Amino acid sequence: MSHAPRDTDALRQALAENRDEPEGPARNARAGLLVQQAEATGDAPLLVDTLLNLVTAYQYSSERDKTFAPFARVLRMWDEHPGHFGEYAVHRLHWIFKWVSSGMLDQPHIPLASIENWLGEMEHRYSLAGYSERAVRQGEFRIARHIGDTARAARAYAAWLAADRDQMSDCHACELHGQGGWQIRLGQDSKALGTWRPVLAGQLTCAHEPHAVLASSLLPLVRLGRLDEARAHHLRGYRMVRAMESMRSAVAGHVEFCALTGNEARGLEILARHPAYFTDQGAPDSLTDHLVATAVLMRRLDDLGHGGQSVPGPAGRSWTARELLAHARCEALALARRFDERNGTDGVSREVALRLERTPLLDRLPLGVRADRALVRTEPEPAPVRAAAAATGDDVPALVAEARRLTRAQHPGARAAWAAVGRAAERTGTALEPLARAEVTDHAALDAFADPDTAAPLFRTAAEQFEAAGEPGEAAACRARAAYAAAVAGHTAEGAAGIDAACAELGVLHVQGRATTQQATGALLGRARTALMTLRQASDPAVAAAALETEVREVLAFAEAHRDEDRMAARIADATSLLGRLARGRGDTKTAVVLFARAAELHHEAGLPWFAVEAESVLAEIRLETGEPEAAEEAARAAMAHGAGYLEPARTAHLHILLAEALASTGQDTEAADLALEAAHWADRAGDSEGLGGWARLVLGGAFQRLGRAAEAASVLESALPDLRRAHHESRVVQARWWLGECLSELGETRESAEQFLLAAETAQGWDDQQDHASLTDLAAGSLSRAGLGDRAVKAYARAEDLWRQLNRPLAVVRTLRARAWIALQDGQGGLPQARLAMAAAVQEAGTALVAATDEQQARRLRAELAGTYRQTAELLVRACPGEPGAEDADGTARAAYQEALSQAEQAIATFGPGDDRTAAQLMAAWLEADLGLRAEAADRARAVLAGYAGETGDIAGRRRTEAGTIIEYAAESG
Repeated sequence: MSHAPRDTDALRQALAENRDEPEGPARNARAGLLVQQAEATGDAPLLVDTLLNLVTAYQYSSERDKTFAPFARVLRMWDEHPGHFGEYAVHRLHWIFKWVSSGMLDQPHIPLASIENWLGEMEHRYSLAGYSERAVRQGEFRIARHIGDTARAARAYAAWLAADRDQMSDCHACELHGQGGWQIRLGQDSKALGTWRPVLAGQLTCAHEPHAVLASSLLPLVRLGRLDEARAHHLRGYRMVRAMESMRSAVAGHVEFCALTGNEARGLEILARHPAYFTDQGAPDSLTDHLVATAVLMRRLDDLGHGGQSVPGPAGRSWTARELLAHARCEALALARRFDERNGTDGVSREVALRLERTPLLDRLPLGVRADRALVRTEPEPAPVRAAAAATGDDVPALVAEARRLTRAQHPGARAAWAAVGRAAERTGTALEPLARAEVTDHAALDAFADPDTAAPLFRTAAEQFEAAGEPGEAAACRARAAYAAAVAGHTAEGAAGIDAACAELGVLHVQGRATTQQATGALLGRARTALMTLRQASDPAVAAAALETEVREVLAFAEAHRDEDRMAARIADATSLLGRLARGRGDTKTAVVLFARAAELHHEAGLPWFAVEAESVLAEIRLETGEPEAAEEAARAAMAHGAGYLEPARTAHLHILLAEALASTGQDTEAADLALEAAHWADRAGDSEGLGGWARLVLGGAFQRLGRAAEAASVLESALPDLRRAHHESRVVQARWWLGECLSELGETRESAEQFLLAAETAQGWDDQQDHASLTDLAAGSLSRAGLGDRAVKAYARAEDLWRQLNRPLAVVRTLRARAWIALQDGQGGLPQARLAMAAAVQEAGTALVAATDEQQARRLRAELAGTYRQTAELLVRACPGEPGAEDADGTARAAYQEALSQAEQAIATFGPGDDRTAAQLMAAWLEADLGLRAEAADRARAVLAGYAGETGDIAGRRRTEAGTIIEYAAESG
């Protein structure tokens, strides 16, 4: 890049652009180059401005230690040539003085005496300039707090608050952050959160607030049990700071929050996004914060048995959690000692040591966002967990008896009971009798069924053990289960052959009295389920489905004939559920509902409510699909109640999602969000091979979006997209992008919003129904326009117009034309002539559609749209006018424009039909008449509006009466 002198105007333009660049080394380097180029021009005021810009760039980056040299230079220039400083530069110089004074405190190599001298110099210069001592006392407070002088800190704090706020005071939001931080230091969590309330509510903001306050509020909120707020502040706050180099301390707050609330994987993900935070040395204070948060997270991982897991750390080598814990702890304490050696106290080391010993505040706080980094146990269970397991008892015969009791009762706790038998036998070295050993293996296979490739060989081993124990019926049933597991794992031919053989064997054994009806029907139903999985691959699926239904009905009849035998109720219910699945598969939802309801009823009649969960969950799915959310809610609640405490994580997640969707469909978004949060947690616990986490986060993001929690919704939906793209239909991906685009638009991230709308539109363009494609294209155009990308917005609106025309949606066509008119005027896309053409096209479109309207409701909407187009044309003409009618309007250009605008407003008024609300057009016409000097006409029109709203209540009526009154006063004054 050239260092040659540049024109001063161009340099000032480059200076303005540099201020708007993202924080970081690139902006700093550019700021330094601008200083060199300003020097070459010989323009001293320009050089002052570039030096002040360089100080600001360094201050908001990882290179804060470079701030002092350029500031010392500009301070010398001020002392030697104050005339080179304009009003803004004088203000900026004094403003930055407090940054430099405080910034020295954050650099342990700068002696404390020098820092105190700089504070005195600041006080002297502020006094000469006539500023309040508020900023000085704030600086003194910060020194005292840092070195651990509590008494001096308290005095300085009181003096800070007592002094008047003026131009040199920190912005109010930043001041409140510091005040709340002191209250936290004193153990006053509630008071601090009260102090921060205006910042958190968005009443007081700046470039770095509420970003920092959101991070500082996390642990106080958790300590106070305000968990929903803590979650919201994390989701909202981390999005705000993740791309800001100067916010390392705030990011550290989010990492520590994750470590102390059971979100260790999320903490690792955040660490991985900021590798430079380990090596940036320019701000030792925030580096200390980062190292402390890292150590807290690594200690938590080590305590949970993940000490050997690979984790993101300083570049140049690989790290395990235990290694990074030692490194981060050592470095943090070393930095603290450097500060203490400078300060002559032990305050920083004591504070860092206390923070390093923090322990979890909660076992878990579901956040709703996806963690890309899985936790991998690298050691045996921690000692406390092993001790707790041993405390359950080692009386193996008693444990076997209890496990068999639960098995006979068909209780879902049987699996855990047999697992306890196996653990106790292993701990005590007890040799299980053959039948018990087989039962342990069988139930271990059932527990592993989520991974059928693992379950199948376990079932085969159990079959061998049952044979050895003299239980041929259960051995054959285990072989049937092994074959079914193989089929589920994708080995369908092997599975089908194996289950056929097992069914034949059990048929013979049943006739011989060596197998129970329960064992035989279990295998037959397993064969039917295997066939159900392969129906779509049949040469004639309908014929195959009919044959399968016949087979299931035969199994049902067989089971019904032996209803009185042990444990047959569940088999009858299972067969009924299978018939329900077949009915659902052929689209007969009415029959499917009856069958699943009957299956659930049978389980309840048999006293096995936990087995009713599957039928009830399918009922909830069907009710959602058929647009019956209230019935879906009822079924899902029943399933959750009957499965509570018994279901594995994946099924728990699924039920929570179903209920959340049902509630969201009926506007109960608060409860829906709570359930979706739980669903996401359980999906993550399950490993989420089925993409349940993405579905849960889609429901959660939608609920947050409708509740007006845009920042939280955006974080959740961004997190959901990878899983949705991987494991879900594209319609869910489109919905996620749609909601995300709306959230980003609300947050002012218009470019990013447009990107999401365009990606969603690209997916939807291949759908048969083009409604979504058109809507998304239209929304993208709006975001592009708000982002200042007028040329791209015009193209998107043109595409949306074509799509709306194909869908015969004239109202939408009119709106796209009007939007293009405003872009033409405001973004230089053709100026006023092009804008007028677009408005005229909108008038013609609306007028033509109005003539063709087939009913009064449609006609009324079109009249309103046509009138709105006339009114917007009037507004456009006024906006384009360089001045107002009056003495300065020498050539009458403004008067002509206002007269044409009045004509358009009157046309809008005339377009409305009886009963239509024409008030906005009437008020616009009145304003135009007043500006044109038609005072009596303006007042009469405003009085007519007042009369129309006489006696009406409400905000709209009040605002319109107020505006009409203002017009009357304005007309009188202009006379």
